[in-house]
Amino acid sequence: MAADFKVSLDKIIKELSLEEVYMPVSPDSIMITSADIDRPGLELTGYLDFFDKRRIMILGYTEYSYLNKFGAEQQNHVLSRIFSMGPPAVIITRDMRASNPLLIAAEECNIPILRSSETTSELSANLISYLNNKLAPRITRHGVLVEVYGEGCLITGDSGVGKSETAIELIKRGHRLVADDAVEIRRTSKKTLVGTSPENIRHFIELRGIGIINARRIFGMGAIKQSEKIDMVINMELWDPNRAYDRMGLDSEYTEILGVKVPVTTIPVRPGRNLSMIIEVAAMNNRQKKMGYNAALELLENLGMSVGEEEVQTIKVDTGLGE
Repeated sequence: MAADFKVSLDKIIKELSLEEVYMPVSPDSIMITSADIDRPGLELTGYLDFFDKRRIMILGYTEYSYLNKFGAEQQNHVLSRIFSMGPPAVIITRDMRASNPLLIAAEECNIPILRSSETTSELSANLISYLNNKLAPRITRHGVLVEVYGEGCLITGDSGVGKSETAIELIKRGHRLVADDAVEIRRTSKKTLVGTSPENIRHFIELRGIGIINARRIFGMGAIKQSEKIDMVINMELWDPNRAYDRMGLDSEYTEILGVKVPVTTIPVRPGRNLSMIIEVAAMNNRQKKMGYNAALELLENLGMSVGEEEVQTIKVDTGLGE
């Protein structure tokens, strides 16, 4: 299983343009490890049995209205009990002023207080989205990730099979490179994988016989992309005359990456095959299948050989991309 990750409070402040109201220590020393947030409800009434101290706390108009029902001393008592549990930070929304009881409780418990001009819903959505991306389970795998007609194609195969050369040809045909050689894969939701390149090798491609090139500098900014969803895996392998390759595309092959099922297409490589064009067609065909159309089923239907859904097999293949 992928290891747990963390992000510093300093990066969150910069990403969401938050204002520092009270900061007891340097924000780059405070690490956030949970993608969930906390909007205190029952906590304001004193119920703290299931309080998660890893979550950033957000105080909006509703929470402030409730607290304003009490005097300053009671407010300080309520907030001190919550802050004593040790949340990593508290964010006030709508540019509301931090009350004296809030600041006193924060100073007593050394809890950072931040402020945002956004509404509570807007801030919550932006914060959760950012944390889900930064704290997502991830693995790094050998391969090439390109965007082809809006489809994220992860090209895999043995070293020297021609993955990088095919990526160059796809770039020349107007598609975009995301990563070459090493692809960092993050699971941002139960059904979504996003691929990026490690920062130190971003935009670089290794071509045997030529060496290292920078795709962004040679082909321009339009030839590269920072990240892309992984919609399918293209497994390139040297042509094996003894293997029966799929000629109909009736059955669906898939692999699992971080627990997410990803369609797999195996492309045999031999001299004379236009691999970039084949990958373009594979990407468009994958999009059609996601929209519910399968050309093989239509052809069989036209030939009077209808195939029921129960006869279409879904086969798991081992591509070496799993955890």
